[in-house]
Amino acid sequence: MPLEDVRGMVSRAVAGGYALGYFESWNLDSLAGVIDAAEQAGSPTIVGFNGAFLSDPGRKCEERLSWYAALGRAAAESAAVPCGLIFNECPDDSQVRSAITLGFNLVMPADPAASLEDYTRRVARLTEIAHARGVAVEAELGELPAGSPGHGSAAGEATDPDQAAAFVEATGVDLLAVSVGNVHVKLDGTRTLDLALLERIRERTSVPLVLHGGTGIEPDSLREAIARGVAKVNFGTYLKQRYLRAVRAHLDRECSDPHQRLGMGGEDDVMTAGRLAVREAVMERIGLLGCCGRAPSPHSEER
Repeated sequence: MPLEDVRGMVSRAVAGGYALGYFESWNLDSLAGVIDAAEQAGSPTIVGFNGAFLSDPGRKCEERLSWYAALGRAAAESAAVPCGLIFNECPDDSQVRSAITLGFNLVMPADPAASLEDYTRRVARLTEIAHARGVAVEAELGELPAGSPGHGSAAGEATDPDQAAAFVEATGVDLLAVSVGNVHVKLDGTRTLDLALLERIRERTSVPLVLHGGTGIEPDSLREAIARGVAKVNFGTYLKQRYLRAVRAHLDRECSDPHQRLGMGGEDDVMTAGRLAVREAVMERIGLLGCCGRAPSPHSEER
């Protein structure tokens, strides 16, 4: 099916009292695992890639964003459940503009180093460009504390409800990611959210809210946040942890045939192991969002 309009997906989530999951991918195996799980759960979902990672000047090889856009669109359009496609968390405005023209239907400019005034101006301009092409925009106000070095400030900055209201009005964004106790790249353990702060932000803003750092949010706290209007939750860290664990385990197996290791899809294939690990990891969390069964079963037409 065609890419699903993200604004419509979010509106249905808010009306239905559930949240959409964005389970971040980084290659074909992980993307396939996410869609496998979404189809198994009968859940609408957001797929996509991390713009900050793909545009990082420290990468050993320059990435071609057009490849990721084409891969993401092909996967989403072939899925048996509604999918949106996000270019997530990118501080490079030129890359965000490219993502808009290449076929992502949700983009997220994010630059914690920018001043509020500068970020507001840039997001407003990008939103104008995106909306002209039917692309939705997510932005972030406040900064999540980083649970691992190299991913931002360890302290972070909570979202201010009044600033959030003014920012949404000035920029026209469709979704707002907030900092209410959630943590980026939390490698172990969970934390509860500041639900009172989340409630104040929801009361002051006119757009659905998003939680990044889903890996480290305590399950009951996450459910309470969704009941208070959170419409999208991002997961990434634990997917990569599970993927790496599965690949390492398979590499420890005795197998001298490189074709069995890569590409044949059998028991010793590390690519298949990674895909299955991602699928299982998504299935462990997607039920928390209340979105399971909100899309047709992938086999409904066969029955």
